Amino acid sequence: MTAHSPVEVLTFGCRLNIVESEAIRRAAAAAGERDLVVVNTCAVTAEAVRQARQAIRRTARRRPDARIVATGCAVETDRAAFADMPEIAAIVPNAEKTAPATWGVQATPVEDDAPVEDTGITGHTRGFVAFQNGCDHRCTFCIIPFGRGASRSVPVEDAVTQIAALVASGHRDVVLTGVDLTSWGADLSGEPRLGELVTRILNEVPGLPRLRLSSIDVAEVDPALRDAIGREKRLMPHLHLSLQSGNDLILKRMKRRHSRADAIRVCRELRALRPDIVFGADLIAGFPTESDAMFEDTLSLIEACGLTHVHAFPYSSRPGTPAARMPQVPAEAARARAARLRDAGAACLARHLDAQIGRKVTVLAERGGKGRAEDFTPVHLPDAVPGALIAAKVTGHRNQALTLQGYG
Repeated sequence: MTAHSPVEVLTFGCRLNIVESEAIRRAAAAAGERDLVVVNTCAVTAEAVRQARQAIRRTARRRPDARIVATGCAVETDRAAFADMPEIAAIVPNAEKTAPATWGVQATPVEDDAPVEDTGITGHTRGFVAFQNGCDHRCTFCIIPFGRGASRSVPVEDAVTQIAALVASGHRDVVLTGVDLTSWGADLSGEPRLGELVTRILNEVPGLPRLRLSSIDVAEVDPALRDAIGREKRLMPHLHLSLQSGNDLILKRMKRRHSRADAIRVCRELRALRPDIVFGADLIAGFPTESDAMFEDTLSLIEACGLTHVHAFPYSSRPGTPAARMPQVPAEAARARAARLRDAGAACLARHLDAQIGRKVTVLAERGGKGRAEDFTPVHLPDAVPGALIAAKVTGHRNQALTLQGYG
């Protein structure tokens, strides 16, 4: 007799999907599901959709007796294509995927988009709290609002409760995540801003050593958030910025709400408040109509903003978005430009790693002999206990990660 396999969830895309996948796994397991594979898809690029469909076919071959269920943004934006896949037994709408009732845990209805109650994610030493979902903006390249709907915020009290639970369960580093973090609060009474949420969390969960933000929009950095960045040492000195381009005309065609000068100014002002802060950024290469000169503006933005962790990718046309109807840049040129952005980002990271040698850092040990410093710099930590906070002097770096005294 063959033993039933546990619930398996395959996750593609953002940190929010990671949080939601854990909620799916727990709800399905609690309902007694067996031989179930849930594929939580991403629609941000055509490649992400392709990978999800490929994973579904591969899973059907690997686990022929399993029931495969598809959910996530790609299912919302391209439902017909997924519905036509014979490997898929069922499709779950994005808005219903984290509701326990969807997986048979309870018979009473559960409100769509209820806060994801999470006390830690399997395989992660950091805790994640999904406190915002959806997006009210319509960047011309982005399909995500079609997959996740309008912006919805988790109330302050619920976010504080979830983080307190994570701390009580032993998590020492918690990440606030969502689709559009800096829009948090606009749909709540009094329209609080992200800075107020961060301050409340740090004040009301004093046992939390580290709080992180997953990604922010430079157009919406409110005064309270600036103050918290400069004043609160438990708010980690690392921000990932949604920049996308360094050329003003391309930013307008993207329908972004900031200029090149805004991005540089925000980085300069926050670095003045917090000299140890490190910035990462999303950058798109080969957006429709982007010329060589326009691309050079994006390339030079890496130095102008002092970016350390660069996430660069070639533009991916998404059917139904305004950018898909604009004159396209040849795919080969977009890929070549993205490679240049990644090379420039790697050079900036190398300089950052060089500058850390001789300094003392505090690192959260993770699984696999790795860890992260306060500024999210990767660190080699062989034989360290996952979840431990380790303070040691930096002796060098290899493979884009720091090495510490006493740890190889």
